[in-house]
Amino acid sequence: MQPFRPEVATRLAELAPRLLEQLDAMTDRMVDVLVRTEPAYRELVEESEQDLRDSTRSNLEGGLRSLMAAAAGSGTPHLASARAVGARRAAQGLPLEAVLRAYRLGGQVTWETLLAVSRDGTAHHDTLLLEVAGSVWRTNDAECAALAEGYRLEQRRLEGVDERARQQALDGLLEGRGSDPAFVRAAAEILGVPLDGRLMAVVALPGPDGVLALRSPGEALLKRGVRSTWGVRGDAQVGLVGLGATRLGDLLALLRGTAHGPVGVSDVVDGAPAVGTAYRLAETAVRTLPAGVSCVVSIDDRLPEALLSNSPEISSRLVGQSLGGLLELPEDERAVLLDTLAAFLATDGSPTRAADALYCHRNTVMHRLRRIESVTDRKVTDPRSRLLWQLALLGTEHAQPARRSA
Repeated sequence: MQPFRPEVATRLAELAPRLLEQLDAMTDRMVDVLVRTEPAYRELVEESEQDLRDSTRSNLEGGLRSLMAAAAGSGTPHLASARAVGARRAAQGLPLEAVLRAYRLGGQVTWETLLAVSRDGTAHHDTLLLEVAGSVWRTNDAECAALAEGYRLEQRRLEGVDERARQQALDGLLEGRGSDPAFVRAAAEILGVPLDGRLMAVVALPGPDGVLALRSPGEALLKRGVRSTWGVRGDAQVGLVGLGATRLGDLLALLRGTAHGPVGVSDVVDGAPAVGTAYRLAETAVRTLPAGVSCVVSIDDRLPEALLSNSPEISSRLVGQSLGGLLELPEDERAVLLDTLAAFLATDGSPTRAADALYCHRNTVMHRLRRIESVTDRKVTDPRSRLLWQLALLGTEHAQPARRSA
């Protein structure tokens, strides 16, 4: 931006606080116009209105601060931000024309708000601001050009990335090549995911009908502003997600909205060197889920099951030693006693609450517990026995009691 005459700069500095106070109103106005006039933005709002509001507010604020900096003689258009917005909208599939119209609308809203606050209380136009108009629109044109540049670069990158190269780059990270700086730089370019921040791995197995557990997860996440890359390993979908500022809980909620089968996610890790570990944790988490379920679990939700699944010999011995003769009983009796034991442990050893969970009488639960003690040669009052039983039930996929009547 060209520096303003001193009296114009002084007037802008006076208006600056009042302009910033209008940011939320400016954002509301822009989002309202975009939703009414741009089908592409209407679809974006349906996916995540908050994402569009946050992006719009950030862009408007950047423009206002550039204008204020110009008043102080140090203003430059925030072109890097405009390029980033262009790249993001290209990845989200919004038409370039619609994105450019949105940016020009931002310039219009900024100028009209400046006029409004300048004549607030005076009821007449501020002639000093006429010198500002040209600067506002020159800046808007420069930002639109930067936005288009970012959009076209990302579009070319997306069109030019070979799926085989993408899979190879993802495989390399999952196999531990994240400590090689040259490989990481190349992988980040191919995959379109920042590899120097907060990352999380996702592993999804096919649902009971053999269909992929996650359908177009990359598109669904990107509409919420989350970058990710996806591939396959064996029978599993594998994803690497660049969390940025997104909270883990929010990401899990997004995945749960698209899951049609078992999905496991790792803990949040820092940077490419930890991607291999994250992948192993996510794979372990999903392999602990029973076949046919449709849910998303974090490795932290499945730590006991993960320990058992990673040592099948120990798991088998634990089940045999802890449950003993209970597993040799006829099927009907075995199922009833396992349900009773699971309910008893889930209610912190309360026969009364276990009876409520099973819809039977407390005395019935007490009778079954004595039977369990008899066939396992363990006591319900022994803390170690309870721990072994709990782990054994996890090993038999019988951790939750079925609802049964007396």
